[in-house]
Amino acid sequence: MEQIFGFSWSHLPEHINPVLYSFGLVKIHWYGLMYGVAFLCVYFLVIYRIKTENLKYSEDTILNFMLYAILGVLVGGRLGFVISSDFRYYLANPLKIISPFDFSNGLQYTGILGMAYHGGLIAVLLIYIIFCYKKKINYWYFADLFVPAIPLGYTFGRLGNFINGELYGRVTTLPWGMYFPLDPTHQLRHPSQLYEAFFEGIFLFLIFFSVFLCPVLYFLYGQG
Repeated sequence: MEQIFGFSWSHLPEHINPVLYSFGLVKIHWYGLMYGVAFLCVYFLVIYRIKTENLKYSEDTILNFMLYAILGVLVGGRLGFVISSDFRYYLANPLKIISPFDFSNGLQYTGILGMAYHGGLIAVLLIYIIFCYKKKINYWYFADLFVPAIPLGYTFGRLGNFINGELYGRVTTLPWGMYFPLDPTHQLRHPSQLYEAFFEGIFLFLIFFSVFLCPVLYFLYGQG
């Protein structure tokens, strides 16, 4: 494929540093930053809907739920990975579940490696049910408030996977295939993270948001 930024498109992942900044033992990864951007996008889009549609929910209610949801994604995602990947290993080394340091070969900062989508999803669903029950909020109306915004947040999560060079697709001969540094076979593969970021993220977001936006615009401007 054509040259981009001075090197071939297929080798783009090999030129991306997953670490944004490092100081001492601590490293700030783009992947972690993408999580923050994703949550902020969802939060501000929901607040936008509340103000645009004059909904009864307060900003404090949304913020409180988002904080619980963030905790659910992190804890649930981590536990989901631990249980589904190598549970016996983590059972024998429980400190590695929460510790960002590796003491096996001196003191090394590795971060907390490994998150599972299904674990985070289950945790957030449980938090959602409990939150709505305690706050006496209608489950379906509250879900309708968040669902249109979630795909855009999902977009940034998959971009984080792409920057990390992980979750790449199958081997391909198509011209937009890419070489990923973590692939032990070093073959041309589908950039499936980008597919998901666009189709399950941006494309789905535009569909969902237009479904809610069109009735709102009609109500605001179509009556006259």
